[in-house]
Amino acid sequence: MSKNNNKRVEQITSMDVDFAQWYTDIVKKAELADYSSVRGCVILRPYAYAIWENIQKYLDGKFKEKGHENVYMPMLIPESLLQKEKDHVEGFAPEVAWVTKGGNDELTEKLCVRPTSETLFCEHYAKIVQSYKDLPKLYNQWCSVVRWEKTTRPFLRTSEFLWQEGHTIHATKEEAEAETIQMLNIYAEFCENMLAIPVVKGRKTEKEKFAGAEATYTIESLMHDGKALQSGTSHFFGQNFAKAFGIQFADKNEKLEYVNQTSWGMSTRIIGGIIMVHGDDEGLKMPPRIAPTQVVIIPVAQHKAGVIEKATELKDRISKVARVKMDISDKTPGWKFSEYEMKGIPVRLEIGPKDIEKNQVVLVRRDTREKIFVSMDELETKIPELLEDIHNSMLTAATKAREEKTSTATTMEEFNDKVENKTGFVKAMWCGDKECEDKIKEVTGATSRCIPFEQEELSGTCVCCGKKAKHMVYWGRAY
Repeated sequence: MSKNNNKRVEQITSMDVDFAQWYTDIVKKAELADYSSVRGCVILRPYAYAIWENIQKYLDGKFKEKGHENVYMPMLIPESLLQKEKDHVEGFAPEVAWVTKGGNDELTEKLCVRPTSETLFCEHYAKIVQSYKDLPKLYNQWCSVVRWEKTTRPFLRTSEFLWQEGHTIHATKEEAEAETIQMLNIYAEFCENMLAIPVVKGRKTEKEKFAGAEATYTIESLMHDGKALQSGTSHFFGQNFAKAFGIQFADKNEKLEYVNQTSWGMSTRIIGGIIMVHGDDEGLKMPPRIAPTQVVIIPVAQHKAGVIEKATELKDRISKVARVKMDISDKTPGWKFSEYEMKGIPVRLEIGPKDIEKNQVVLVRRDTREKIFVSMDELETKIPELLEDIHNSMLTAATKAREEKTSTATTMEEFNDKVENKTGFVKAMWCGDKECEDKIKEVTGATSRCIPFEQEELSGTCVCCGKKAKHMVYWGRAY
């Protein structure tokens, strides 16, 4: 490894020394994002945007399989429209950015730059729905939203971010509730099957639910530093918004009824999750199924006759089974190795004159750094097998890390000790009272992450007050 190559890796702070700086170093050195001149807003560089495009492609396909259609709503929301659902506006008020002038003229009514689009969808649905025959309406939009955050970090919390937001309306409560859980399951399956990120599925407490919802469901993942990341949410609104906006339909008996509503979303913060679940001190580790480039070909001694030609031939063959690129720049092979390790490319293919003589290549896994010698004749078979094994190994490693960082507590003393000294998820029983939830946060800094669907009875009493417990809850400090 060359001196310059060493310097490139040394520029990443070790995650065990300063995890926050490690994260920032990777975001910049792997060329995912850069800071803009607007506070809290970042530039998504081509590599990060390519990851988002792959996320978008997969989820968009899943949504359409379930009958959803894409629409686009305006960016600006009149203040009067935002005010219609009381809990909703109170929940978002501290984060709203306002437009007060158009050109040189003061506006007669302030316009909110959308923090989310429930009110816009509600206004539209109220206009287009008359009969039960118009239902359900299964809409989704891909857009950006603005939330004026006080503390920001690329991907995890920015003033503007990209996401998808689904908004559906149904004739019955049962249909809407089924939709809510269906979409949560799509998110969970996506995280595990595409991103190799294990998640816990469950319901948010009343304190943590979405403003204006009857119930919020979440998938929670655990980062390398033991903090939780809310990775996707699905909300059941019931008729709260429908009554505020007058979204009614005539049922089969010509009786007017209010619709039942859902919304659900996943954003670019999941890219931050990929970094913090899988990355190491050399950079990213991209899950193969979402990686923009799955295989990078590095010709060694490329100045020698036939090397680039053979590498190009292999690239054409591999492109039929994987997303592949070739680097024939003037950088040294060692620099290239370091660069693509930093970017987390799942497989590196090395080929030089001696390899050509032996009709073989060297495949190097990013996850384990294992070197494998493979016959050129077997590449179309071996590379897909290797990518599949890398995905499975990454999911297994992430699941093992989560389990090692998940503990249980039956007393507040034990709870506080686990949060402070072990970090990670703490499973503990809860009575259901907000006072206890608030006290746990005040004492430990941990919040309720979710009431998991898969319940366990760790004890019969609340970890905080000792009264009869209602739920087992996952708690943790979070991003």
